[in-house]
Amino acid sequence: MVVGEITEDKDVVVIGGGPGGYHAAIRAARLGRQVTLIEREDLGGTCLNKGCIPSKVFTHFAQEFKKMKHLKEMGMEFGEVEANLSTLQHYKNKKISQLRTGVESLCKANKVEVVKGSASFLSESRIGVENGHEFSLFNFKEAIVATGGDFYYPEGIKFDSDRILKEREIFQLKDIPEELIIYGADYISLETASVFSILGSRVTLVLDGEFSFDSAITKELSRQLKKQKINVIKDSQLRAVIERDGHLMVELEKEIGETISIEGSHFVMSGQVRPNLSELGLDRLPLEITEQGYIRTDREGRTSIPHIWAIGDATEGPSLAVKAIKQGKVAAEAMAGLKVEVDLQFVPTVVQMSPPIAYAGLTEEEARKEGYSVTVSENPVRGNGYAQLTEEKDGFVKVVSDIETDVVLGIHMMGMGAVELITTGVLGLEMAARDEDYRFPLYPHPSMNESLLEAVEGLKDDAVHMPPRKKELAR
Repeated sequence: MVVGEITEDKDVVVIGGGPGGYHAAIRAARLGRQVTLIEREDLGGTCLNKGCIPSKVFTHFAQEFKKMKHLKEMGMEFGEVEANLSTLQHYKNKKISQLRTGVESLCKANKVEVVKGSASFLSESRIGVENGHEFSLFNFKEAIVATGGDFYYPEGIKFDSDRILKEREIFQLKDIPEELIIYGADYISLETASVFSILGSRVTLVLDGEFSFDSAITKELSRQLKKQKINVIKDSQLRAVIERDGHLMVELEKEIGETISIEGSHFVMSGQVRPNLSELGLDRLPLEITEQGYIRTDREGRTSIPHIWAIGDATEGPSLAVKAIKQGKVAAEAMAGLKVEVDLQFVPTVVQMSPPIAYAGLTEEEARKEGYSVTVSENPVRGNGYAQLTEEKDGFVKVVSDIETDVVLGIHMMGMGAVELITTGVLGLEMAARDEDYRFPLYPHPSMNESLLEAVEGLKDDAVHMPPRKKELAR
């Protein structure tokens, strides 16, 4: 390593070029700051290059593949349809490259200086950046830590085989697994299970915990997993994965102490996300860290050192790109003196399985626990005319509301279009909307949007396409 003799002065330094980092960099640049963005790998971070985008290429492919039967029924004629993962990999890599080029172009257009290398703090106002044999020193006025997170796995599980995979590696396969065992209960595990079941794998989903959904979603999800012939094993802890003669033996321990073994051709595990902070030199700073190892921030993203900010997986909260993007913009705006903050109360959570899941706000159980006088309404998607003609009849929309104030507390959806429609739900939740606020606008017809309207109307038993509520007998 050759240490440079010159220390360069920088205005704003953003460490990490993932979705949170590059949004922060571009927003700060547009607000008049001179921005240097430091990234050790590729712009776009894990989300664009390894996680969100690659996995969504597969979920989109599976959803389109599933439509083939319906399209034939409608009269679309074509030969036998097969899933070619080699071609899909080529498509995936092309799209990643295009999107990454787009991010690079945006940084250039906004005059964001991009520096390749690994950054570490040397003091409260100086960082070093190492790139191979080169080492640069920067003095900065303000810095944003956007280093993201990484997955961690139980000790003893060795990922030393092309059949024992981490969650990102499963989307690099060029052949469809014959028998796929998935370990996890998060959205990544559900998406993986749905994708490869549709593409022809015999899938076993081993749940290492409980789903965090509303009870109605969990019930419908169980039905959908059974419908897709996904074998589900609950309440199990992983003990070992052993490869023998091209096959895998996965040993599990049930809560009652029973040990079981299942066999498959491939195994994939979803790890636990932890912040990427170990090589950042934070021990040189009087920076406040939480007990869980996150950088503590206020609602603007400011750390205990006023001119250093942190966003994304480096901070507490859900490990989601939507959180990082919002935090990145807010940190940049707060630097410019704007009155902004991040409120994570209504973070939209989505699962891009088939059918998709999307929700925001309180579950029915959470609302009751918090002391609300709860009423709920569920509108099955099969009652929607557009769902019928598109053969997307699985799922429902559930609305959780407070009887005393009519304020909507939570919206939970499962069905085609849920991911797009949840934005309407989030907007209403942020505005503390009552059911009348959802009912007043006109909804396009025919469309999936009407499922949300009728679910809200159902709170007052006014939904036309839902049967009347049963009246409680007087006691």
